[in-house]
Amino acid sequence: VQLQASGGGLVQAGGSLRLSCAASGRTFTSFVMGWFCQAPGKERELVSSINPNGRNAYYVDSVKGRFTISRDNAKTTIYLQMDSLQPEDTAVYYCAADAIRQIHYVIHPMRGDYWGQGTEVTVSS
Repeated sequence: VQLQASGGGLVQAGGSLRLSCAASGRTFTSFVMGWFCQAPGKERELVSSINPNGRNAYYVDSVKGRFTISRDNAKTTIYLQMDSLQPEDTAVYYCAADAIRQIHYVIHPMRGDYWGQGTEVTVSS
């Protein structure tokens, strides 16, 4: 599957951004989808993930209540609505997909079977 992320930019603290990730190439509903971030000097971290029907989502503690992940299976796209952004949210954000290989699967952690290119989010104070 090919992933194309977009939507990053520069925003002031307290502002909002919406990231999008369009997928193509394979059956979209065969994948757990997610967003990772990587800040300068830090390891890549799973921010949020979502199951194929969109009813089950995971969020890292630092973004709970501020970020919302969603997916539109008809458009084969996932979104990350980022509200109340803080300078510590500054990072490159990557979308990722994990192929579902068995009936019982988890949405966290993600393996990162497929990656999109990063989109940079900068939050100024």
